Amino acid sequence: MLIALEGFMGSGKTTVGRILSDALGCPFIDLDEVIARKAGRSIPAIFEADGEAAFRRLEKKALEGTISKYAESTAVLALGGGTVTVPGAVKLLQEKTLCIYLKASLETLQARLEGQKAGRPLAGEGLEERLATREPLYEAAAHITIDTDALSPDQIADEIIIDCL
Repeated sequence: MLIALEGFMGSGKTTVGRILSDALGCPFIDLDEVIARKAGRSIPAIFEADGEAAFRRLEKKALEGTISKYAESTAVLALGGGTVTVPGAVKLLQEKTLCIYLKASLETLQARLEGQKAGRPLAGEGLEERLATREPLYEAAAHITIDTDALSPDQIADEIIIDCL
């Protein structure tokens, strides 16, 4: 079973994913790292040189390849915050993964993202609008939603293990 963690940037997908994969003794995959490795350059470099549309095409290929590779085994996948905007991604996540939405309020996300704009091409202006646009997609893809505002990464991982698996 591929456990896919989705949510807006700053929701804790990578941090929780690493904790969860350690606890389950299975591989951890960060989709952004897969994309950067295959492209041979960083996510900000891809956005700057090629734009968001080109990045989303790479993201779709990486998502499809990762789902295919781990279809028969247990692994934890941290999605990019915008993966759900890729055409067909919501359906793929719903059908081929256990998709868990790590939901956080705008205030929590802003606090977590403070000072991280350099490595996150879309962390600037427009967070509220982008979150409002993506939230229905997160909800459509999710089998389970966990409100992360009052929880530490360890508590989120524990909740996934105890209540979801």
